[in-house]
Amino acid sequence: MNEKTTMQWTQAQRAHKMNPSVIREILKVTEKPGIISFAGGLPSPKTFPVSAFREACDKVLREDGNAALQYAASEGYAPLREAVAAMLPWKVDPAQVLITTGSQQGLDLIAKILIDAGSRILVETPTYLGALQAFTPMEPEVVGVANDAEGVDLDDLASKATGARFLYVLPNFQNPTGRTMTEARRAALSAEAARLGLPMVEDNPYGDLWFDTPPPLPLTARNPEGCVYLGSFSKVLAPGLRLGFMVAPKALYPKLLQAKQAADLHSPGFNQRMVAEVMKGGFLDRHVPTIRALYKSQRDAMLAAMQREMPEGVSWNTPDGGMFLWARLPEGMNAIDLLPKAVERNVAFVPGWAFYAATPDPRSLRLSFVTSSVEQINIGIAALAAAIRDMQGQSVPAAQLAEAGA
Repeated sequence: MNEKTTMQWTQAQRAHKMNPSVIREILKVTEKPGIISFAGGLPSPKTFPVSAFREACDKVLREDGNAALQYAASEGYAPLREAVAAMLPWKVDPAQVLITTGSQQGLDLIAKILIDAGSRILVETPTYLGALQAFTPMEPEVVGVANDAEGVDLDDLASKATGARFLYVLPNFQNPTGRTMTEARRAALSAEAARLGLPMVEDNPYGDLWFDTPPPLPLTARNPEGCVYLGSFSKVLAPGLRLGFMVAPKALYPKLLQAKQAADLHSPGFNQRMVAEVMKGGFLDRHVPTIRALYKSQRDAMLAAMQREMPEGVSWNTPDGGMFLWARLPEGMNAIDLLPKAVERNVAFVPGWAFYAATPDPRSLRLSFVTSSVEQINIGIAALAAAIRDMQGQSVPAAQLAEAGA
């Protein structure tokens, strides 16, 4: 009887740099019955235009079924690329649009063609976890740049920009903080990046989800040759389609296309045709305002609940759009320690530490307000506040420690 041979798989060094998404792991916790989750960055299913896609699906299969189900061009479906170019607020050549399998693939392609081991790349503090996941396997030096309420701190940027391959930035309703870069800071950042010779990667999945006033003009519109722009259909149509897009300078586009071809040949042609069909006749102009109205009402409900329920020492911002609210716990508390206590009370959130390239703020946490009803928001925020008060009660006051000689 032959002995079985044990195979030894040797993994690449970059494989050891890959880590599971903290958010995806937390989402597993939210599958527990009765959990109110403020954790996931998921669009509300109420916003998915199911009937529009049902009609588009039927039409695409009836009129263009063979082509829709066949292999397709790596660049993307030409009418969809043209529609993307037409909807952007600066002059874009459709030949510069690359359709991607979600904007997350765009981050992966950028990492593959712009990052070498040891390359310096700059990110906001904090920044999108998915970008850190995409960049890290390429073994860069990821450097966080300070931010204030208006956006990137230009002095800190200048002190860290030497040799950097690019700055990754989310100017509109940022994930995780919900903050929006001001017009003045965008103008100054664009000028400073040009002075420094620093390319920028502008990620804008949430820009259409403004509540009262549209955000300022994108950074890419100010310097198209110095920026790569990422967009997504996940937040305005449906994430299950896995469709996003990139707008890249002509000098960069061919290599991004080659990386795309190596990754998946092309994004689903059938999905691309459906989206192009749905977008006809100004559909997004009618549909997106309904998303804004829903999300604004949910943001307002969460802000009111936070004001009503939270104990002294908890702070939070007021996002002007998007899906997220950023909060900080009282001095001495840690969001990671709070999470299991919150889950015991059937509410979940994402501790903020996962969004930092370097030293995290242990007191920070992200709350998503778009997938919960107003009733769930009220119940969940009350439960979260109760968990915070419980932790405060367990903490030993500084004065008591001093009296004990600690």
